[in-house]
Amino acid sequence: MNAWEDLVTSALLGTDRKPLARSGGEAAPVALLDAAAVHTVRRRAGLRPGPAAAALEAAPEDTRPALPAAARRRLGQLLAGRAAPAPSGGRRGAAPDLAELLPQWLAAANERGCRAPAAALPALLDAARARTDLRPQALALAGPRGLWLARLNPEWKFALRGTGGGAGPLPDPTDPEAVLALWEEGLFAERVALLAAVRAEDPARGRELLASTWGAERAEDRLMFLDSLRAGLGPADEEFLEAALSDRSRNVRATAAELLSALPASALAGRMAGRAASCVSLDRTRGAETIVVEAPHECDAGMRHDGVVPTPPTGRGERSWWLGQLVEAAPLDCWPARFGGRGPEEIVALPVADDWRSELHAAWCRAAVRQRDAAWSRALLGSPAAPQATGPGTSSLAERAQLLSTLGAEERAGWVASFIAAHGLSEAFQLLGVCAVPWAEPLGRAVVDALDIARDAGSYPWSFSGVMGLAERCLSPDAAPQLAALTAVSAEPEDASPGAAGYWSEAFQRLVSTLELRATMHAELRGPS
Repeated sequence: MNAWEDLVTSALLGTDRKPLARSGGEAAPVALLDAAAVHTVRRRAGLRPGPAAAALEAAPEDTRPALPAAARRRLGQLLAGRAAPAPSGGRRGAAPDLAELLPQWLAAANERGCRAPAAALPALLDAARARTDLRPQALALAGPRGLWLARLNPEWKFALRGTGGGAGPLPDPTDPEAVLALWEEGLFAERVALLAAVRAEDPARGRELLASTWGAERAEDRLMFLDSLRAGLGPADEEFLEAALSDRSRNVRATAAELLSALPASALAGRMAGRAASCVSLDRTRGAETIVVEAPHECDAGMRHDGVVPTPPTGRGERSWWLGQLVEAAPLDCWPARFGGRGPEEIVALPVADDWRSELHAAWCRAAVRQRDAAWSRALLGSPAAPQATGPGTSSLAERAQLLSTLGAEERAGWVASFIAAHGLSEAFQLLGVCAVPWAEPLGRAVVDALDIARDAGSYPWSFSGVMGLAERCLSPDAAPQLAALTAVSAEPEDASPGAAGYWSEAFQRLVSTLELRATMHAELRGPS
């Protein structure tokens, strides 16, 4: 130890000021380094080995079939492309955006029930860490070995949240003893995941499990647990939810009221129907039958108990706020009797007195979405060709998108296709986002035709970059031949933006190459025939 300290002192002060005791004829600095090397080897050789770390638990088996070789290579390219730098100059070029194709590839691979290659698991977990939208599909593909690996790296701890982060998988939902043991002793994240699994398997058993410890749960935990009842919600849940209306937590009460209002036959729905009917009626004394509205003058204790929030947002009137909540929570099947046996379309077409129309229709829109009522959604949507300001329901594109989500995939695509044909693409982005992928043929054709019209108008394609990005991900690959003709640089009109034709050609080339790559990806996942 003293010899080592002498070497350190010489190195700090310099060999001129603190020469070595013996240099063997070598230059002092060289002798210092040689001596330090010898002492370093001696010190390392003399160390006693420390206690061995516990051996890692072996990675679990994943019995799912392996990906075909071409699909494995494609996954590597997509994961590498995710981290590639953006093109310089702000232009995307004609090459497909691999980062945007990764979610679709993951979904297709999971549909085929394949497992991720072991070597790809670190990159797959990194991708899921960077993009939350990838996590469900990425973790499904990673499987049990991905969770095993995630426990070894704190940066991947997000992967353990949905499984509780424990040392093993959740118990079989049909094993009552194992379920009860984890429910009573597990961590919060484990219990949330367990309740969701049991609820998916047996809604009644999930509700009973929650009821067994409800009184002892914290308010924030009760809210999270209560939200899990959305899956499999049915009349059998009413008694539990009615009791939750008296919970100490305002948020728990509000969630219980929302869930009860989604059950049209519930007692709360009946109470809300009575209140709403007392506020909205049909006046036959005017020249034409007209809906008249008398909004509540107070938010009484009964309304607050049933989830009506008494304090409106800033800038909103109290009475209109209370009215909207009552109408939204009332079952929609209470209105035909209130309006002389009329159906939804006839009710929505009635005039509304004193400027209450927008408030009333907006509340009906929210009710139709909450109750998943397609008939009322159709009535409130009206004709897709009608101008938004004159439509029968609401003029909000966001509300229209929510109403469309209650319709079947084919009907939804047809409505949006007609909307695009009438109004173009500038207002269609939100509506396209709720359509099933790949887009049905009429919708795809409407989008391509509208893009062709926009190109011929001579503007730059950047105004339609959102729709073009959706088309790359959602158009059927079968549309590629139809689009090939649009990749050529067309003659520019005199009033066109300079160079617009070249930019449109580049955008269509990227669209075609993306569709062709998507078709290739699916073929690779199917494997060699």
